Amino acid sequence: MSWRQTKDAPFYVGYLNAVPKPLVTFLAVFAICFAGGLGLAALALSSTQNDPGSGGFQWGNRFENVGILELRPYPVLRVAADGESEPRTYMLAGQGKRGAFNQAEKHGSTPVTLRGVPVNRGDLTMIQVGRVETAEDAGASFTPSEPVPLGRWKLTGEICDGKCYAGAMRPGRGLAHKACADLCLTGGIPPVFVSSGPVENRNFFLMADKDGNLLGDEIKPLLALYVELEGDVERLDDLMVFKVDLAKARILK
Repeated sequence: MSWRQTKDAPFYVGYLNAVPKPLVTFLAVFAICFAGGLGLAALALSSTQNDPGSGGFQWGNRFENVGILELRPYPVLRVAADGESEPRTYMLAGQGKRGAFNQAEKHGSTPVTLRGVPVNRGDLTMIQVGRVETAEDAGASFTPSEPVPLGRWKLTGEICDGKCYAGAMRPGRGLAHKACADLCLTGGIPPVFVSSGPVENRNFFLMADKDGNLLGDEIKPLLALYVELEGDVERLDDLMVFKVDLAKARILK
C-alpha cells in the first residue's frame, strides 16, 4: 500500500515509509526558516545585553612588587615611584570572596613584598593576594603621599564589587550579579563605583563612606542599580577614592 496523489493536498501516514514530496519541500523550507529565525532572535537578544568586558585574571603576568600596605579604608598596596614610573596604589583582594584585611593589619605601614595575580579591566586593576612577606631590602621604606582632594562631585553609575567587575566573573555587574556582589562585599572585597562620567579621565572609584571609613550594610540596597551618588573625590597616586554620602543616594532606574 502506498500514498496516492489526489486533487486534495497530500498528507503523511505514520506507518508508511514514503513522505510526499510537497511535504518534504515544505518541511525543508520551514526548518531553514525556523533555524534562521532562532539565530536572528539570539542575535537581537544578545545585542541588548551589557558588554561583559575584556577583563580577567592575568595568569601570565604574575604580580610581584615591594610597597607598603595601608587601609584606605580597604587594603591597598602603595608602591613608590621608580625611575620613569609614577607611584601607584593597587586595590587588594584575597582568595575567593574574601578581602585582604588580615594581611594589611599584620603588615600595616611596613615595607612588604607582595605576590599575587592581577585582575584587570581597562584602567581598573586589583591584585588577588597570594603571599605577603616582610621586605628584605632595607631601602624599600618610603613615605607614601597624602591623598589629593579633587572637590565634591555628583556621579551616576553602578556600585560593583571590584574583583568581579575587573574580570573575576563576567559580566560582574547588573541584577544577574547582585547576589554575588553582596557576598563579595560582605567578605571584604573592595566596592568600586563604575561612573558613567569620568573624573580626570577615570571612571572607576574605590568607595568609602563620607568620613573615609568602611561602608556597611547600607550599601546593599543600592547594588546592581543605576544610582546617583554625591561625595568627595580624592586621588591616591593613580587611584580615585569616592567618599560618598549615602544619605543623598538616589536610585535612577
